[in-house]
Amino acid sequence: QVHLVESGGGLVQAGGSLRLSCAASGRTFSAYCMGWFRQAPGKEREFVAGISWSGSGTYYADSVKGRFTISRDNAKNTVYLQMNSLKPEDTAIYFCATSSRTYTSGSPHRREYDYWGQGTQVTVSS
Repeated sequence: QVHLVESGGGLVQAGGSLRLSCAASGRTFSAYCMGWFRQAPGKEREFVAGISWSGSGTYYADSVKGRFTISRDNAKNTVYLQMNSLKPEDTAIYFCATSSRTYTSGSPHRREYDYWGQGTQVTVSS
């Protein structure tokens, strides 16, 4: 059973930084893509960033390009989301996700992701 646990959320002022972590367990981590999504109150869940199974490919939503960086450490079975220059509109619950299919790319398509964490709250004050 795949298990994803996010951490690192919190309250930060606009312009600040946070680093989210997602620890995965239950299978071979390095064979699967990983992604981050977020959901703000009253809005649909949206793609933020994805990384391929090998780590060589990354995708970002236009709204976070140049500010957020996704990375993975296969030795620690962990994926990270470094968030810089945070804005109030980044406030949301952030979810880690992964695919049930091996060697996937980490694309923005939600159908690529089958397993989800519980989420971690990020609040950016103005």
